[in-house]
Order: sequence, then C-alpha cells, then structure tokens
Amino acid sequence: MNDETGRERETAPAFFMPTAGKAGKYAKAEETNMAETVNQEANGAASAAQTTPAQPAGKTFTQAELDAIVADRLARERAKYPDYEDLKAKAAKYDAAEEAGKSELQKANDKAAALKTELEALKKANQLRELRASVAKEKGVPEALLTGETEEACKAQADAILAFAKGGNAYPPVRDGGEANNSTPLKTRDLFADWAEKQL
Repeated sequence: MNDETGRERETAPAFFMPTAGKAGKYAKAEETNMAETVNQEANGAASAAQTTPAQPAGKTFTQAELDAIVADRLARERAKYPDYEDLKAKAAKYDAAEEAGKSELQKANDKAAALKTELEALKKANQLRELRASVAKEKGVPEALLTGETEEACKAQADAILAFAKGGNAYPPVRDGGEANNSTPLKTRDLFADWAEKQL
C-alpha cells in the first residue's frame, strides 16, 4: 500500500493484529495509531529534505596556494621564537649533562653497594673466627679443626674431637713382624748385611 508521498506504508507487527472480542478493538486502535505515527515520520523527513537549502560550495585551493599558506604560518611562528634553535641546543646539552651525572651517580651507588656487601662478608668472617677461637679456648681443641657456623655446632665438634682423642688406644696396634722386646735397634747397615747374606 502506498501513502500520499509515494512510499510504501509500513504495516504493524503481527502482535498488533486485530483479534476477536474486546481485545481486538484495542489492538486495532493501537495499529491505527502506529500507522499514523509512521506516516507522520515519513512525511516529516520528506518535507525536511525539501526545505533544507543546498550548502554553498566552499573555496578550493591549489597545492601551491596551500604550501604558501603553511609556509607563511610557519614563518610567523618562527618569528615569535627567534632563539628556539639556541634554546633547543642548550636543552640538549643540559639533558646530556644530566644523563652523565646520572651515570656517575649510578657508578657511585654500585660501588657503594659492592663495598657494603664486602664489609658485611668481612664482619661475618671476623665474628665466625672469634666464635671458633672462643670455643677452641674453652674446650681445649685446636681452632683449625672447628668448622661450625654457630656456637652450638662448634661446641658439638669440639666435644666429638675430645671424645676421639681420649679413646682407648692413642696409637693403633702395628705388627712388628718379629720380636716384641727387641731392646737393641738394628742399624740400616746391619739390616742390609743380613739381607745380603740371605740372598747369597
């Protein structure tokens, strides 16, 4: 179906279709209102398109004219700041000096951190040496035999060394291969002579 503007009328959705009974009257009334609204919107858009005047065409520029406009504007901006290049060079020098100072500061910080680490290691080694010396003096064992990192570990090592040292035989039994009570030790010359006689 076409309306007076020549456009096809939109139909209402299926749920607005008239049904039998009282509800059908209300549905038909809503359908009619909806169709009128659609027609009004379509008419309003058509009349608005007819009443809007055409935009006047703007001035067009050639590439040469645009280049001249941009160059003129740049020249005016540069004239406002004639010492811009000098300031830019000074800023670059300042940034370079700041960066160099930063690297010097970073070097100093790294050196300080390394020295701090070395100092802490030396302090720990000195405390450990003092600890081992005090335990060695207290227990009566050589300091060089203690390897513990804590006082308890050093004391346990010292006790183990003392228990081993006070054991039954200080020297292990050695077979002498002969007489047990040889009171006169033989000289090497005599031993060699005895051996030589046995060989002949």
